[in-house]
Amino acid sequence: MKEMPVIDGEKCQQCGLCVSVCACGALIIVGDAVKILEVDECRWCTLCELVCPNGAITCPFEIIIEDDQA
Repeated sequence: MKEMPVIDGEKCQQCGLCVSVCACGALIIVGDAVKILEVDECRWCTLCELVCPNGAITCPFEIIIEDDQA
């Protein structure tokens, strides 16, 4: 199973910043909560975690860029 960002509903204020930066459209606001639409849509860019002013989104993965020149 693909790891996905985790949204803490208690911290989320539904500001919509994460939705606006999600290039693949995996995040939406439904009622009073941010939801992830489809597991396969997430491209693991971590932008949602970076822009959240309340720390409500945690990405359980890290982006590692390898230097092929080493």
